[in-house]
Amino acid sequence: MNNLEFAKKMQARTVAFAVQAVKFFLKLPKTDEARIPGRQFLRASTSVGSNYPAVYRAKSNADFISNVGTVVEEADESVFWLELLESAGVCSGAAVQPLKTEGSELVNIFSSSLSTAKRNAGR
Repeated sequence: MNNLEFAKKMQARTVAFAVQAVKFFLKLPKTDEARIPGRQFLRASTSVGSNYPAVYRAKSNADFISNVGTVVEEADESVFWLELLESAGVCSGAAVQPLKTEGSELVNIFSSSLSTAKRNAGR
């Protein structure tokens, strides 16, 4: 898979993650203990998809590193909020598991890209 194919695949994947996050948020109970962390999750998870285009449009290696770092942070934060909702008993493990799995996979993919870019910048 070349870089363009990878970028298109990841763009679709980050948008799909954001769409699933919106659908998840809409199903949360209408209580403060669900909605307050739920909004944080919604913000972080949709930010993954909205910030990813800046990654593949980066003008320099430093720009790429900065942008992919933001995507990693937002994906990681998304997983945190899901774990909090689950641990607090607001949501069942079954409800959050698909999003936690995808969020963790996105963290791993983008963390790997970030590590490679940082390593290449040092050359």
